[in-house]
Amino acid sequence: MTFRAGVLFVVAASMVAIPAMASRNHRAPTSGHAHSFHRAAPKVKKTRGQQSIDPQRATAIQQALIREHYLNSEPTGRWDEETQAAMTKFQADQGWQTKLTPDSRALIKLGLGPDHSGAINASASAHFNTLAPVAPIEAQPQGLVEASGVKH
Repeated sequence: MTFRAGVLFVVAASMVAIPAMASRNHRAPTSGHAHSFHRAAPKVKKTRGQQSIDPQRATAIQQALIREHYLNSEPTGRWDEETQAAMTKFQADQGWQTKLTPDSRALIKLGLGPDHSGAINASASAHFNTLAPVAPIEAQPQGLVEASGVKH
């Protein structure tokens, strides 16, 4: 084989080998291509908040709505469509949102708000309005020293 035939052979071989090597897609193990199939666990939607209204609470709400002339039936203890509609109308008349019923403001307005009588500071807040009245400004001593009551 001559030199020219050898060079021609190398060029021809490289022309065949280069496209063959270029067409391969080599992926590293960390490229995200999984070799085995992994199924993700299905997401379970957690239900939050109160899902239903207790019959005793529904009765109390119905009684308050009857008292306020928003409901014209007897209390049943069931949170039915009629009760829902009455509460929605009550909230709308107050200018409040109507998507979520009962709204906490509506319950408070109906006299069904939270009971804070067992709170730590309940007795102090209950007696807040019974404190002795403050003397009028004219009767109060003038100046810092007199107001402090310190004798020198």
